[in-house]
Amino acid sequence: MARTAKIERQTTETNVSLNLGLDGAGVAKISTEVGFFDHMLNLWVKHGGFNLELYAQGDLCVDAHHTVEDVGICLGKAVREALGDKRGITRYGHAFVPMDEALVLAVVDYSGRGYLALEADFPSQKVGEFDTELVEEFLRALAVNGEFTLHVRVLTGRNTHHIIEAIFKALGRAMGQAAAIDDKVQGIPSTKGLL
Repeated sequence: MARTAKIERQTTETNVSLNLGLDGAGVAKISTEVGFFDHMLNLWVKHGGFNLELYAQGDLCVDAHHTVEDVGICLGKAVREALGDKRGITRYGHAFVPMDEALVLAVVDYSGRGYLALEADFPSQKVGEFDTELVEEFLRALAVNGEFTLHVRVLTGRNTHHIIEAIFKALGRAMGQAAAIDDKVQGIPSTKGLL
């Protein structure tokens, strides 16, 4: 069974549509009109082993907040839908990813409970035109709407671009690992019988 999802969201602030495949080849077609964010999403797809087609338009005359948050909402919903009842998944995933001087840990549990724990300091408030505080907004929207627990720790780093790049790469690897089918898992990977 294909583990895919199609999500559309239209508000007075944004218009987002996406197609996500969990069992992909790292193929991305992404346009959010926020260049640095597109770059980070491409990294997430590649390192997660997903396929993603994503188009978003937002009120960038205000700033990128609504676009980034709504993409997080839609991606979270897509992950949740594509996982289905979660039979046979690994459930947990983690990744340490370096990017030059930066080192990031990301840990995922497809628990059915949306939660973000983020420990990160960004030396710069912007990377290009991208507000670095939006990283947290994206991660929270993704985890809450995806109904999974996400811990991200920036262990070291001085260059803000490197730190954020390591976050998105680690996030992709951890999510891909947790979503992978494990032949040793029988049914739902929980003693509750439900995730």
